[in-house]
Amino acid sequence: MHPNRMMPPTPMLETQRLILRPLGTQDVPAIQRRFPRWDIVRYLDAKVPWPYPADGAARYVANCLGSMARGARSHWALVPRRGPQEAIGLIGLKPDDGICFSQCGFWIDPEFQGRGLMMEALDRVTRYAFDDLDWPHLWSTNAQENQPSRRIKERQGARLVDLVIGRHVGGETTHMVWLLTRESWTSTRQSARRKARPAKSRPPEATAEAFT
Repeated sequence: MHPNRMMPPTPMLETQRLILRPLGTQDVPAIQRRFPRWDIVRYLDAKVPWPYPADGAARYVANCLGSMARGARSHWALVPRRGPQEAIGLIGLKPDDGICFSQCGFWIDPEFQGRGLMMEALDRVTRYAFDDLDWPHLWSTNAQENQPSRRIKERQGARLVDLVIGRHVGGETTHMVWLLTRESWTSTRQSARRKARPAKSRPPEATAEAFT
């Protein structure tokens, strides 16, 4: 894929338990209420303002809508099929620009952790990137201390390719750089389908991951 290729209009995506709908101004109140928590922001990029201002969500959504209108990125609000009919988290996607190692970023309210919802949403967006956009790979990163996010990468079939220094809201730390190819992801999914998973097992869950 050419790094300057524009993103198409952000589509609505669905999973068994979630609706991933294009981010909109209606999501501002829920984001402003759910996002400003240390468990969410500590591993996000240092550009995230902290303490979070009263108009932080409004400014963030406005910026996201601008990038969506330019075809630079896609942003989705995660809305549960059952439960509060509002955003409980966000997930974003952007093309490989040859510079940034993070093409996909996300966060989810800690109240909804431990249910595999973030993994479910990420798998759906990954499938969109590979099957619909026909991308050959996805770059992603996480703070080395963010073990749940690391386990998600490994579970998807990503390969650790580098360690770099990154700046997060919580301070400077080591960044793990991962590369997930379409072939590896497809192979990992096929292998997972062949294995019976114990009924009580749950996929790893991450609260948030940097997206710049």
